[in-house]
Amino acid sequence: MKGSFDAIINDQRPVLIDFHALWCGPCKVQSPILKEIASEMGDKVRIIKVDVDQNPEIAGRYSIQGVPTLMVFRDGELKYKQAGVHTKPQIMQVLSGL
Repeated sequence: MKGSFDAIINDQRPVLIDFHALWCGPCKVQSPILKEIASEMGDKVRIIKVDVDQNPEIAGRYSIQGVPTLMVFRDGELKYKQAGVHTKPQIMQVLSGL
C-alpha cells in the first residue's frame, strides 16, 4: 500500500486518515462520526481508514502508538495528528483550519 498511500496523501484537498484496528472499541465509536463527515463534506475532503494490523509499515512510519489515531495531510504535508476518539465538532474544526 505504500506507493498508493503516498499518492493519496499528496492530494490538494485535505486527506483525513483514521488509523484503526478491528479489535478496538473506541475505533468503532469513531467510525460513524467519520462517515457522517464524509457524507456532509463530499469531495472537499478524502477520508481513508488504515488498519494498523494489516499495514504495520505505514503505522510504524508515522509512529502510531494507539488507535484510533487521526492524521490530516494536505499536499503531502502532515497538518494534524492526535490519538483518541474525536467528536464531529473537533474534526470539523481541524478541517476548517486548513
